[in-house]
Amino acid sequence: MSDQSAVIAVILGILQGIFEWLPISSEGNITIALTALGNSPETAIAYALFLHTGTAISAMAYYRSELRTVLSSATSWRLSSAFDRSSAELSYLVIATVMTGLVGIPAKLLFEDAVGQLDGGLFVVLIGVLLLATGLLQRVSGDLSMGDRESPDLTDAILVGGLQGFAVLPGISRSGVTASALLFRSHDGPSAFRLSFLLSIPAALGAGVLAAVEDGFAGISITQALLAVAVSAIVGYLTIDALMRIVERVSFEKICYGLGLLAIIGGGGLSLTL
Repeated sequence: MSDQSAVIAVILGILQGIFEWLPISSEGNITIALTALGNSPETAIAYALFLHTGTAISAMAYYRSELRTVLSSATSWRLSSAFDRSSAELSYLVIATVMTGLVGIPAKLLFEDAVGQLDGGLFVVLIGVLLLATGLLQRVSGDLSMGDRESPDLTDAILVGGLQGFAVLPGISRSGVTASALLFRSHDGPSAFRLSFLLSIPAALGAGVLAAVEDGFAGISITQALLAVAVSAIVGYLTIDALMRIVERVSFEKICYGLGLLAIIGGGGLSLTL
């Protein structure tokens, strides 16, 4: 691995470790950065997906006590009481994860098929459009949400899991769409983000494994990929607490709008020069 590759891996790991906790699509922004560095859209998507492995490790470490509590309910789990308070979160995580796979895998394959027909500039434009959509969703959820529900139910699991599947598309913020859906469903802010990030763990690990198996570490060296993942895990763990507090107080839809417009303008200009 060259010094330049190592520097790029470290920078991407830092960005992933920070952006994952913000509802601005870490995958979308890292995909844009990789495309700007000359990678193909397919390689950029696969690398960005693989980086989620690092922040999944961060979330597992940060939520370790919650995960132990959730998993401990497995021994007493019964179908008839699947969404009783004591087992609701376990049922939610399992069903939502299954829904994520059912939606996300076909969405990934269809999207990769589509972007194969686009040049790098138009691909960046498409990410910009999806960032604008993410910002709009956050705006609507912020205006309409109010509630104090504490436990998820079957509707939450199906809805949130399905929406998380669409977050495989770069530009759709996973935390943005899942937390927004939970806010619509009358969960308060802290509960929505907690349930969103617990759900991110199996999804991110699955996405990382899928990217590695399908794309062979996205056409980069194993050393570079593992360095980027290690950095994202460390930075993610160090920043999650502070960034979660920021997310609860700051509206991020305008940031999504700004990033989306920049991507559309930059991608359009790039496309015209090709």
